[in-house]
Amino acid sequence: MAATIIFLLCMCVSLLSNADNVQGMARWPGGSSTRFYEFKVQTKRITKLCKTKDIITINNMLPGPVIYAQEDDRVIVKVINQTPHNATIHWHGVRQRLSCWFDGPSYVTQCPIQPGQTFTYEFTLVQQKGTLLWHAHVSWLRATVYGAIIIYPKTGVPYPFPYPYEEHIIILGEYYLRDPLQLEQAVLASGGGPPPADAYTINGHPGPNYKCSTNDVYKIDVIPGKTYLLRLINAGLNMENFFGVANHQMTVVEADAEYTKPFTTDRVMLGPGQTLNVLITANQPIGRYSMAMGPYMSARNVPFQNITSVAYFQYLGATPNSVSLPAVLPRFNDNLAVKTVMDGLKSLNPASVPKEIDKNLFVTIGLNVQKCGRKNPRQNCQGNNGGIFAASMNNITFIRPSVSLLEAYYRKINGHFTEDFPASPLRFYDFVNGAPNNAPNDTNALNGTRTHVFEYGTRVQIILQDTGTISTENHPIHLHGYSFYVVGYGTGNYNPDRANFNLVDPPYMNTIGVPVGGWAAIRFLADNPGAWFMHCHLEIHLTWGLSVVFIVKNGQGPLETLPHPPADYPRC
Repeated sequence: MAATIIFLLCMCVSLLSNADNVQGMARWPGGSSTRFYEFKVQTKRITKLCKTKDIITINNMLPGPVIYAQEDDRVIVKVINQTPHNATIHWHGVRQRLSCWFDGPSYVTQCPIQPGQTFTYEFTLVQQKGTLLWHAHVSWLRATVYGAIIIYPKTGVPYPFPYPYEEHIIILGEYYLRDPLQLEQAVLASGGGPPPADAYTINGHPGPNYKCSTNDVYKIDVIPGKTYLLRLINAGLNMENFFGVANHQMTVVEADAEYTKPFTTDRVMLGPGQTLNVLITANQPIGRYSMAMGPYMSARNVPFQNITSVAYFQYLGATPNSVSLPAVLPRFNDNLAVKTVMDGLKSLNPASVPKEIDKNLFVTIGLNVQKCGRKNPRQNCQGNNGGIFAASMNNITFIRPSVSLLEAYYRKINGHFTEDFPASPLRFYDFVNGAPNNAPNDTNALNGTRTHVFEYGTRVQIILQDTGTISTENHPIHLHGYSFYVVGYGTGNYNPDRANFNLVDPPYMNTIGVPVGGWAAIRFLADNPGAWFMHCHLEIHLTWGLSVVFIVKNGQGPLETLPHPPADYPRC
């Protein structure tokens, strides 16, 4: 099998680490080996959609190189920035035990890697296995800077499902003809919303529905009767997406690198940052079947790309010019289809959910429109009713500092952040149906670099509540440094008297789609010291400030204490 051969080759070239790159760090128990990778941030010229342009890549690849490892392995990635732009890499879903310095979000855990500079990331995959992703975490660089992390079980430990004949990585993405870094600046300057992507992509290929892309299509060759594991990753920038394979059922066996009870469906929905592993059996008549990626847009009055990206699931024996059988995806706003998939996600085994809670947070999430104070309102205030779009949690728009927030906290440098992010909104009302909507008069948010602090070992519950200010919307909320149990979710306003919680086998995730016009409840144990970003993974919402930083204090002893920063830690 191709995937197995690649993994074995990666194992052969891996070297055992003989030094600890983190100064003063108490070494976490290591895996069977250490994996070394070198990432060169490079400019590459490509032609897509009839146009040639330069994009930013890792090692001149789109998608970028795959990180292969095993559970408990140590991973060391040397990143060399050969572009004129700042860069960082975030290891999405890696829990970064005692390695917060290497988490990657710019101005939160590190200053960017500046042009010509190098930074070496180092972390251990403590009790983690499955499919994750890595991506840039500065500006909109992750539009083209992303790739897969594949963590296999320890040697001799089988999958908890029938072993597939082959494994294939499927990365969903978005492609822009405009330079994404310039596009971000143009959107911010306009005060309005972003344009749709020019194409969706599957493993970097738009597929035949787009102009000049008849041959720019990804294909998997399959053998009749064989079962395949598809490792699905959404690395898109600003869209959530449905995915399905024509005439085939998929059995979900993993979500966000955690095994689930298997359940079968003919389509799934992934928000940016989410991953799913699905089994699919080639049990249909010989032919060419479409693997399709289409839009899920739950917000009102937002333009989006409505052309489906197609790849081929092609049977051995099908003629080269076979007509591709189309995949039927849900309508772009089919919220029930999304809920059906979420309803199917259960942890494979009984979960260790915190039953007693030490700290409850109630966090509203949504968009805002700020009043216009710019000199050229027609050009620079294109939000609703001549305002400026923003986003917030508990009606506070997060402003990133100009330094590493983690370093400022660690070195006790004052003036860069405060520790007063509220545990609940300033006032409660009908968040879904009665939210302020007289933009921009009553839709403003406060600005600030506010954090919330947890003592080490705190058992945390967070209620994430969508709001109807501007528009209700499904928000993929990602928490760095942790996975969490999704113990409940529902539509409307959260009501503790009516909420139905699953404390037996809830899914264990790192990114949760908070339902449109609804809520989600998550629980986790704050046992990893550092400064951890929680934000919407729709990049425009992150840019507008839909985020917060949680600070987890040190506990007792070296295995509960944040170590010193590494010697090559980037400077601002």
